[in-house]
Amino acid sequence: MSQQPPREPTHPIDPLFLRRWSPRAFDGSTISEAELLTLLEAARWAPSGFNLQPWRFLYGRRDTPAWGLIHDALVPFNQAWAQNASALVAVASRTHTQPTDGSAPQPIRSTAFDAGAAWASLAFQSVLSGWSSHAVGGFDADKLRANLGVPESHVLHAVIVIGKPGDKAALPEALQAREQPSPRRPLAEIAGEGRFAFAD
Repeated sequence: MSQQPPREPTHPIDPLFLRRWSPRAFDGSTISEAELLTLLEAARWAPSGFNLQPWRFLYGRRDTPAWGLIHDALVPFNQAWAQNASALVAVASRTHTQPTDGSAPQPIRSTAFDAGAAWASLAFQSVLSGWSSHAVGGFDADKLRANLGVPESHVLHAVIVIGKPGDKAALPEALQAREQPSPRRPLAEIAGEGRFAFAD
């Protein structure tokens, strides 16, 4: 496998943040439940508004019945490369919370933000544990909800594809060129002091 091109930060950060990227080429390795639970344990400790921890993770490891429930709901493009992964994890979160005073349920305004924080924690733990992960939004939400029995009180955000890096030659030619860490916008395009002054 070719060496990944270097990613260079403009300010000092831990190399972990540069090592994490989202490959599509996986080698079909088996992941034990204990190994997968380590990744989910990292997600468990993510920050959340009011400590509500609204995220929920539903997983299937390859060659298990749960795998098909998730894989079958992916769009065909994602099914084609995700079939070589080790695990698929559907990410959902609660949309409302029930106040302790018995009043009407209240929306959790940070539910997607919090689920994103949990996914990031899983992604970085994946790197530390020798795995790779790739979150995708290309899935049939109604099918995935039905397959996994996700109640309407929860929103489905993404499916995380987890595996060991594989040979990019196994991917379609159009994807082979993209199988490398991607760059990022300059910091000045996404962060500024005071009022909004971005071009987009």
